[in-house]
Amino acid sequence: MEVVLKYFDDFSETQLGQFAALGDLYKEWNEKINVISRKDIDQLYTKHVLHSLAITTICPFNPGMRVVDIGTGGGFPGIPLAIFYPEVEFLLVDSIGKKIKVVQEVAAAIGLKNVTAVHSRIENIPEKDFDFVVSRAVAPLKTLWEWAKPIIKKDKSTELANGLICLKGGDLNQEIVDSDVRPSLWEMENIFPNEGFEEKFVVWVGKK
Repeated sequence: MEVVLKYFDDFSETQLGQFAALGDLYKEWNEKINVISRKDIDQLYTKHVLHSLAITTICPFNPGMRVVDIGTGGGFPGIPLAIFYPEVEFLLVDSIGKKIKVVQEVAAAIGLKNVTAVHSRIENIPEKDFDFVVSRAVAPLKTLWEWAKPIIKKDKSTELANGLICLKGGDLNQEIVDSDVRPSLWEMENIFPNEGFEEKFVVWVGKK
């Protein structure tokens, strides 16, 4: 929790309580359903919560916006973002039912009212009017954009045009070439100069 407060200090008491509760909740659920690597669970706040919140530093979401998290897994980046933005509506989608069960239970336990978690493939979601799609280590950029583009409304809800924001790591050169899009990249270690964020990026593709 301390690593989050190192970079963010404008939380309400409710938000502080919600963030603080995540550690024990995910440890408890991870014993039943493995949604986070066993070696990472003790670094939940750095490798999962803070990592997810990098999105907030490059594209602040406004009240009333609708955001969908594709392949949310155990709820990242969706759960931390939903805590950070209580007036933004989040739809968290994953094709694995047991992972969505964890997301639903965690969201209920901390009283998140702005999260809906759905067991589905993104192609089967009927809504087509999201401001942003977010994702974390789910699929190549080309595939993510194929999923995201049809469900993003063409508009500009923030300083960045509506689009896809994903968290990725490693050498992305070939992935970007293959994607046929021209993304913008932010280096994570410049956002959070913290050990473990080397060669990690926030990637944005806007819907023209």
